[in-house]
Amino acid sequence: MSQAASWDALTLENVSLTFNAGKPNEYRALAGTSITIRRGEFYCLLGPSGCGKSTILNLVAGFLRPDSGSIRMGNREIEGANTDRVVVFQDVTNALLPWLRTYENVEFGLSLQGLPRTETTRRAMAYLELVGLKDHARKFPYELSGGMKQRCQLARALVLEPQVLLMDEPFAALDAITKRIMQKELIRIWQQYRMTVIYITHDVGEALLLGQKIAIMRRGPASAVKEEFIIDQPYPRMITDESVAAAYVKAEASLQAEVGVSLNA
Repeated sequence: MSQAASWDALTLENVSLTFNAGKPNEYRALAGTSITIRRGEFYCLLGPSGCGKSTILNLVAGFLRPDSGSIRMGNREIEGANTDRVVVFQDVTNALLPWLRTYENVEFGLSLQGLPRTETTRRAMAYLELVGLKDHARKFPYELSGGMKQRCQLARALVLEPQVLLMDEPFAALDAITKRIMQKELIRIWQQYRMTVIYITHDVGEALLLGQKIAIMRRGPASAVKEEFIIDQPYPRMITDESVAAAYVKAEASLQAEVGVSLNA
């Protein structure tokens, strides 16, 4: 991965954001949210629907600006979208361009940077090989399985050599076996490149298998981080590992408390 300006942590400090302020449908998504994510850390955001997980992802991506507070990579404030922060979405079908072949989807972002076609194709093929899709480079999206489409989307993000990979429930639509395969592949790639990963999930087990640190979000509106768990367990992990199982009980209880409150409100 490319080495850009030095930074040791990505921080959200007292971040608040309200949608449709002053209107009848005003909604305060975040209130005084503070998070510190070390460079190279795998950080999972876990919480009920409507708790602001995707809002945080969009703020870090630069798609949204907070009403107050700051978002920084080291000393540099995030003020807009940039290829040093790339998003991998859940909806793989609509995320890929159907008229482009697999390798063309991967090289699309590079082509917008004005690089020679030979160079963009070379890089695209290298990252397709990394995710195990080199033999499917000339297929169109409709010819790929769900897991293959997500591999393609992952390669398209990685080819830009981001410092921060933002993942919004990327494997939620996959079957259980494919999901586990993709989780292992993601950890393999992350261990190889050590980019920072911010990963959104509703699944306690998934968060514990992947994350070094897990943040439980309070229910919305006016959400914020409720508590964090550090998972000090080497990869690959199993839910039955003693430390993982203990963290599972605590994290699930914390999450269920938030879901229970929201259901009974």
